Amino acid sequence: MAPTSLARAATARIQILAPAAELDFLDTQSIVLPVQITPLEAWTLMHARPLPGLKLAFKLRDAVSACFGVKRIGGISSKPHTDVQTGDKLDFFLVEAVSDTLLTLTVRDRHLDVMTCLSSSNGILSVTSSVKTHNMFGRAYMIPVRPAHKLIVAMSLKRLRQALEQRSAAG
Repeated sequence: MAPTSLARAATARIQILAPAAELDFLDTQSIVLPVQITPLEAWTLMHARPLPGLKLAFKLRDAVSACFGVKRIGGISSKPHTDVQTGDKLDFFLVEAVSDTLLTLTVRDRHLDVMTCLSSSNGILSVTSSVKTHNMFGRAYMIPVRPAHKLIVAMSLKRLRQALEQRSAAG
């Protein structure tokens, strides 16, 4: 599939916090799936083996943010998730929507709102994150998070694709 076709397919079923022009951060990254999986399966596989340095990054985030009254989140667990419902917690995220083609997760506080949406359609998995900041701390927080988030998602999607390709070749 051509890159422009991939981009169009990637944005076909995403959910974001607000119209794009009102957001302080918007990132969509997609991969062609070698085998079909649900967004929840993708989430579980992407976090089964934490990326190097991610636990340290979350510890640093928690230590700095706590100084500003932000709740510690502890990071994303590698615990497998086979079933979640709307209203459940998935680590520190609230599950806003879940289906065979969509997983929408949010975190909202006085500094910023975050929505991460995993969508799967026509053999393409997309991860879309949108952020709306509410104050100076939220804007400052996003300065290091913006590039880090893009890198983390890209690396996670690459590892997911490799794991699915291995799974497909094995059986």
